[in-house]
Amino acid sequence: MLFWAFLLKRYRMWRVYRETFVELTSLDDRTLADVNLGRGDIERVARRAAREAVAA
Repeated sequence: MLFWAFLLKRYRMWRVYRETFVELTSLDDRTLADVNLGRGDIERVARRAAREAVAA
């Protein structure tokens, strides 16, 4: 049972990461600058969103 819980948690993290990453990469540079992000920050923000979504 523990193994399946681990897999489910990882899958949820991956989904949140992908959704966040795709959404942020679809924004233009000006919009990213409006929210104080650069292209180099997208991966870090997506990883943090994934971790926080599963932890909550």
